Amino acid sequence: MTMQANLSAIAGLQPAAVWRHFAELASVPRPSKREEQIRAHVRRFASERGFPMREDAVGNIVFDVPATPGHEHAPPVVLQGHVDMVCEKNAHIEHDFDRDPIRLVQDRYGPAQEPIIRAAGTTLGADNGIGLALALAAATTPDIVHPPLEILCTIDEEMGMTGAKALAPDFFRGRRMLNLDSEEDDALYIGCAGGCDTTITLDLKAAEPAGKFGVWRVTVTGLRGGHSGVDIHQNRANAIKLLVQTLSGVEDGRLRVAALHGGTKRNVIPREASALVIGAANLGAKLSAAGDQVHATAVRAGGEAGCTITVEKALASDVTLAATPKDTRRLLTLLTALPHGVLAVVPEIPGLVQTSNGATTVECHVHNGGLRFILGCLSRSSSSVQLHATARQLAAIGELAGAEVVSHNSYPGWQPNVNSPLLATCRGIYERLFGNPPKVAAIHAGLECGIIGERIGVGQMDMISLGPHIEGAHSPDERVYIASVDKSWRFLTAILAELAKG
Repeated sequence: MTMQANLSAIAGLQPAAVWRHFAELASVPRPSKREEQIRAHVRRFASERGFPMREDAVGNIVFDVPATPGHEHAPPVVLQGHVDMVCEKNAHIEHDFDRDPIRLVQDRYGPAQEPIIRAAGTTLGADNGIGLALALAAATTPDIVHPPLEILCTIDEEMGMTGAKALAPDFFRGRRMLNLDSEEDDALYIGCAGGCDTTITLDLKAAEPAGKFGVWRVTVTGLRGGHSGVDIHQNRANAIKLLVQTLSGVEDGRLRVAALHGGTKRNVIPREASALVIGAANLGAKLSAAGDQVHATAVRAGGEAGCTITVEKALASDVTLAATPKDTRRLLTLLTALPHGVLAVVPEIPGLVQTSNGATTVECHVHNGGLRFILGCLSRSSSSVQLHATARQLAAIGELAGAEVVSHNSYPGWQPNVNSPLLATCRGIYERLFGNPPKVAAIHAGLECGIIGERIGVGQMDMISLGPHIEGAHSPDERVYIASVDKSWRFLTAILAELAKG
């Protein structure tokens, strides 16, 4: 039923083939690290059309599309995108990302009321579903001219890029690649930041509360969130940070934390966070006053009009263990000290973020009779020196708090090549089609190009990243602009026609 509803949502949109493929992809669950259903969809797509297909041990898939007759001798071109998506939803939305299709909605957005496609209360998956739909349409639309194509579908881009990291140099033949995972239709990306995860584990002694005490639940909701790389320069509020500011603002030496959770994924700016705390009878009033101040600042300085900070009385039975006041301060101090946001910009390019850190997840568990807090960070930088320096900074902060710190899952950046022949070709085509030159830029987010280039061999791959206009990626506000998809399709097909000449 939802597939039919999704087809209705995109009825009449052009290019029809791209939108149909996108509607089909939206109807297939595809969380990162659980891509079995979408991989089956891709395998079925290739098999039904007789495209030779290969799948590696981790689940990456590539299939070959014969060239348009007369262009068989042109060098092959790789069209690459990832099959997984970030799974975020608004708190009131009932949605199981392992089972439920994404529900597409046609809408309008912004002062100009531009037509968009969004989802009903969840992430849309245009990152990277619309890029994959462009590739599938290029593979099957009979009236476009193209060289031999290899459609490379990687897994787990959003949660670690483990698919790209596992690629073997001989998995595909092409050494010219169009990555279809960018989000601005007037830009050609030729570089990206590298990244590194840091996990900080803090074990605190805890005990069952005794005597008279009150229990309160403090909750931060309604923030904009967004992509922890692409949106980090916008200074959007971090729900974990607002929660910690509220708890720290009471200046009550008897405050004890019984639980604290926030964020869902390292690459998403936290939109929601909550804590369960105990203290004296007047703690609730203090928390409410502190929350009002934090809320006012977030709305005024951060533009978080939807932000809410609530303090509600909870039941004593909700608390089994609570950290001591001293250890509570240790936890709050650690969370306060962790940097979140832009740490440095590229000196030669004002406004381009060089280095950032996202303090984006907190989990709390009962462990060995105490409370274990697991904090997740994702650092990004186009400078490997600064990336390692940020990881060392996080380690120092964690170690000062008595926590265990592990840095892992690092991946390289993609160094720009301004002399790329593919870049020259794409620039010329863009200017011819649209009357003005495209922006040529690097992005402060992870693209698989850096890893793929490293796996194939330094200097062996000529790569460009492009795509339609997407906003709000990694949040339920994600939207793709309808006119931009048509623009990107015109651009892509013109590039392929030019490359078909050999």
